[in-house]
Amino acid sequence: MAGDNQFDLVILGGGSGGYACAFRAADLGMSVALIEKAEVGGTCLHRGCIPTKALLHAGEIADNTREAAQFGVAATFHGIDMAAVNSYKDGVVGQLYKGLQGIVKARKIEFIAGEGKLVSADTVQVNGQNVTGKNVVLATGSVPKSLPGLEIDGNRIISSDHALKMDFVPASAIILGGGVIGCEFASVWKSFGTDVTIIEGLPHLVPLEDENSSKLLERAFRRRGIKYELGNFFSGVEYTENGVRASIANGKTVEADLMLVAVGRGPVSAGLGYEEAGVVTDRGYVKVDQYCRTSVPGVYAVGDLIPTLQLAHVGFAEGIMVAEHIAGLNPAPIDYDGVPRVTYSHPEVASMGLTEAQAKVKYGDTAVKTFNYDLAGNGKSKILKTSGQVKVVQQVDGPVLGIHMVGDRMGELVGEAQLIFNWEALPQEVAQLVHAHPTQTEAMGEAMMALAGKPLHVHD
Repeated sequence: MAGDNQFDLVILGGGSGGYACAFRAADLGMSVALIEKAEVGGTCLHRGCIPTKALLHAGEIADNTREAAQFGVAATFHGIDMAAVNSYKDGVVGQLYKGLQGIVKARKIEFIAGEGKLVSADTVQVNGQNVTGKNVVLATGSVPKSLPGLEIDGNRIISSDHALKMDFVPASAIILGGGVIGCEFASVWKSFGTDVTIIEGLPHLVPLEDENSSKLLERAFRRRGIKYELGNFFSGVEYTENGVRASIANGKTVEADLMLVAVGRGPVSAGLGYEEAGVVTDRGYVKVDQYCRTSVPGVYAVGDLIPTLQLAHVGFAEGIMVAEHIAGLNPAPIDYDGVPRVTYSHPEVASMGLTEAQAKVKYGDTAVKTFNYDLAGNGKSKILKTSGQVKVVQQVDGPVLGIHMVGDRMGELVGEAQLIFNWEALPQEVAQLVHAHPTQTEAMGEAMMALAGKPLHVHD
């Protein structure tokens, strides 16, 4: 540390990307200042990944209790105690938050609580003081977006931030947006007993996934009683005597107690001095190169602030890469196709690599083949009473280009899928590996065996 407010690295934002960068930089011997207006951990820990997955697990327990008789277990479901659910959720968050605070202290990172602003290429102003760094990392994250003219009032029209703090289970809900956030909340609320309707303007739920995955999720949601309106855009909402009424472009209306706006998240960059310091932005996102360098030398940006995948693990990877780049370690740029993606609904949707459509655009229709392995042939999936598929997209006579999975616990299979894709494995190479029986990982192995020309538990 050159002086009281001078550091090797100053990081503005303590979310996934910011704190990962801070931790790695400290390990590499840098003096680090981490500036955060709220709590270290950011959206993922406090308002995103962790609390939503805690709610989803509570919903899974509720569903398991309702369905216990299928497994010969006598159990009675009496309802959801939201105070207790929130206590469980907040306990998980609190334990992880305490752990992060301990790591910040152990690595001797200077944590500065306050709302920072970039005032020059090497200086962030916070609490009336200037904090200077040889390098600066912008990691100010994202917030829930809305649509033009649609006000999120926190009463009957809410964001995911509001939904995570609710102390009651709504009798009915409209969810505007059928992406990851919308489908996860639809799944939670349905498990809690809410009558749910999703409105999605694009033709499918989770529209960025392989179309086969989207169709399987839609079928599963339909069986669960989750309603959806696809392919027609939302046109407006009004208050009724006891709730809200949403209008759709096709003339339909949907009424419910409240409406969750889940149309994505937008970057937090306005009013923070970025453009004044010469940092180029586009629609609020900070533009960066493959090493997350901005247009200003010595200034980097990571996480939801830049136009890459809005995933916590992407933020971790970007933060670590930036710290190593600053340290001169010459890290490899991130291959964003090689990043796993999971929607933690019931059932889960997990994927790696290219969709079938993307693969055909890149390599040509005749150069791509696919195989769908139905979980009906997987013993552990039968035991769990889950259905779905593992779909493999392969370059003809070449490596696996994409893996797309739908079913309970498929998020746990995505690690093997990540290795297969990133190591450019051939199906016959994976087919040689022996998968434990009975596990769901066998579904991956059997899909590869079928592509290698030696199918086992596969029906024509």
